[in-house]
Amino acid sequence: MGRPGTRAAETAARKRRLLDAATALAAEGGYDAVQMRDVAARAEVALGTLYRHYSSKDQLLLAALAQQAQTLRDRLDQRPPRGGSPAERVADVLRRASRALERQPNLIRAMLAAMSSSDAQSTAVKAEVNDTLRSIIADAVDGDDIRDLDDIVRVLGAVWYAEMTFWSGGYGDDSRMGDALARAAHLLLDSRG
Repeated sequence: MGRPGTRAAETAARKRRLLDAATALAAEGGYDAVQMRDVAARAEVALGTLYRHYSSKDQLLLAALAQQAQTLRDRLDQRPPRGGSPAERVADVLRRASRALERQPNLIRAMLAAMSSSDAQSTAVKAEVNDTLRSIIADAVDGDDIRDLDDIVRVLGAVWYAEMTFWSGGYGDDSRMGDALARAAHLLLDSRG
């Protein structure tokens, strides 16, 4: 038996490989390309181990989305959003996040499919993604007292989801999603305070 710290590190490394494998498969071929058996094989993990951590493809893809949201948060900590007002900083964050997503259209489509899932076991991961995005936007507001911040975050999330759906369906060019999100941030935040 290994030490508890060693086992925890091995489990974390295994989960990271699973998420990386799922992300790579989704980026290559979209939602349908993410088959649990293929994820396990690519991650060099037993299929039973995969199911022990993630009970469904949707849960796995949502966990990958949560990981990407945390990566965005870490990058924003290293290079904070620019702008002289909360709206400008939130718009900068949303544009940067959109640019990152636009580079992987198949992955966006796969994650949208997972977000649309009614899988009850995925609810906690969806909440984790939402909480991370809320904290990213709250950090971009940077201490300014914004009334109804939770409602603003909820509306921005809905606009972002809609824009990703439009973009992934071919209803806009590469700058449309970021521009629409920036406009939404200004509409919601410029009049607040």
